[in-house]
Amino acid sequence: MPTLYFDHAATTPVRPEVLEAMLPHWTTGFGNPSSTHEIGDRAARALADARARVAAILGMRAGDVVFTSGGTEGNNLAVKGIAVAAALARGARHVVTTPIEHESVLESVAALTRLHGFEATLVDVDGTGLLDPDAVAAHLRDDTALVSIGYANNEIGTVQDVAAVAALTRARRIPLHLDAVQAAGWLPLAGTGADAITIAGHKVGALPGIGALAVRGRIPIEPLLHGGGQERGRRSGTPDVAGAVGLATALELAETEREESAARLTRLRDAFIARVLADVPSARLTGHPVMRLPGTASFTFAGTSGEAVLLELERRGVVSSSGSACAAGSDEPSHVLVAAGIPADVAQTSVRFTFPHDLHEPLDAVADAVTAAVASVAAVQSGP
Repeated sequence: MPTLYFDHAATTPVRPEVLEAMLPHWTTGFGNPSSTHEIGDRAARALADARARVAAILGMRAGDVVFTSGGTEGNNLAVKGIAVAAALARGARHVVTTPIEHESVLESVAALTRLHGFEATLVDVDGTGLLDPDAVAAHLRDDTALVSIGYANNEIGTVQDVAAVAALTRARRIPLHLDAVQAAGWLPLAGTGADAITIAGHKVGALPGIGALAVRGRIPIEPLLHGGGQERGRRSGTPDVAGAVGLATALELAETEREESAARLTRLRDAFIARVLADVPSARLTGHPVMRLPGTASFTFAGTSGEAVLLELERRGVVSSSGSACAAGSDEPSHVLVAAGIPADVAQTSVRFTFPHDLHEPLDAVADAVTAAVASVAAVQSGP
């Protein structure tokens, strides 16, 4: 049986069109965009074009876009950079986020409290991972420097009502940062109302090592990297022109296909979820049943080991994950599931399936593999 890869939330294969677009910028168009000769000018024009293309999809201006090394750097720059700038400008040292955010957001917030004297408020979510915008509003203060939330959760796929949150933060003139790393390619990125948006290339068919943070021009931001002043002083270092071109190409392709693929994947996902819940007695869906990413289905299987189920699935030709790839190998239960009220021992049985945009066939064979894998693991763990 060929291997079926259903861990696209961790990373996606690079699209051929992306490699084709990048190739000239590794060879004939290799110049440094900061150089003042013709070869450098060609690179600078390519970089500017990529910046404008990314900005258009994010609903931002070209000058708002900072190219980064990926989602982790983008989230660090947004959270630390915007918060520190607010502290310097008006003494604001309070940030608001949730306990289900990606580690790059939560650790950045922790660094602000540890190193810069910030106070952090983590607003609770419900059992499906959904955030109540009114709960966010209740925690906004005059000294709030930033609100940072994920558009869609990377482990359980729950999609937040970001427009409602944005309306509340805008009324208080508090910057809203949106971690849209998982949302890119699945949800509209323009018109969210966010002041800052993070994306990562390898989630949409570009290479690892390239991403972008878009920050509206009126929002002050302190850089994390200092040096030659590239990216309008917000991120020094020689830009990855080929990576930027690849990111722009991948985002445009994903945006062109987004509505059709989201509708198709939602149907296939819901049928898969229904099969697993019907055929596996211990299966429980995690995340919101409706407000979730089209390509994400995540479960717990009480009475098993999530890692054992993953190994059994791989033996049957299905590759998936237990949650965030950034926390792989940890013995700790998922902080996302625990924050959603799932007991730690049950959280450790979680398995996540994330599907490709070009999936067209029903997932009956995968559902059969899940049923067999969970039964096999449960039989071994229950003993003779």
